[in-house]
Amino acid sequence: MITMHIAIGCDHRGLALKEKVKKVLDEKGHGCKDFGSYTEEAVDYPDIAELVCNSIISGESDRGILICSTGAGMCIAANKVNGIRAVLCFDSFLALRARQHNDANVLCMASSVNPDLVQDIVTNFLDGIFEGGRHQRRIDKIKAIEASNQPNC
Repeated sequence: MITMHIAIGCDHRGLALKEKVKKVLDEKGHGCKDFGSYTEEAVDYPDIAELVCNSIISGESDRGILICSTGAGMCIAANKVNGIRAVLCFDSFLALRARQHNDANVLCMASSVNPDLVQDIVTNFLDGIFEGGRHQRRIDKIKAIEASNQPNC
């Protein structure tokens, strides 16, 4: 039984880590849609981030995971998509708190993240449950900022 559908993507530098993350997802029973990159040939990370984020916004995927050399580029690009709350994580505590307090829906990682930590980071991000309460008030304020920055068309 598939528990969640996860959209995943990387640039050319994140390919090896993406494959490791896909194994973790499979072991945990999550479905996975891979949006690339599929080779080490150079690609532009914003293109991959947009595909993954659109999959979440459309409801096709529950959450997303993005990987690039530093994780920062993917995180910046992902956070440009309305409704996305992407977080750059290097440890499992941050991944858990990002879910509990920020209702983060995209996990971004650097390709250089310690391989021994990957399973715990991904597991905490996927298993973490948004606590609501005072955190919901803050999420609502983030959504208000997003709405106020939309073009008046």
